[in-house]
Amino acid sequence: MSTAWNTKYGPRRVRHDPPTLEEAIFAAQGLTDDAQQQARIAASLMDLPLEQVTPEVMKARAKRSSIISAVAFTKREGAYRSVVVERKPARRTLVSGPRAGAGASMRPAR
Repeated sequence: MSTAWNTKYGPRRVRHDPPTLEEAIFAAQGLTDDAQQQARIAASLMDLPLEQVTPEVMKARAKRSSIISAVAFTKREGAYRSVVVERKPARRTLVSGPRAGAGASMRPAR
């Protein structure tokens, strides 16, 4: 398909932005845990030599290992499921004014 074509609303063009090296490494990390395979995948996505990509993959692995939190997997009837634990803060009630609280509206006004 060409990068420009005509529609009933006028000519349309497709903008082509190749991925950055950081995006290619992130995609490779999602596919495999092996550093050499990540470098090969990222290099093939970017059409760059493997020697140029490998140091960047190692830098990204060092950053990622300090950021990653624990993810738990459960196995149930042959299917793996990931479990995400989120902390929710306790609900706090807001008190407005000195007359708020239990029985405040029951007192007669003077």
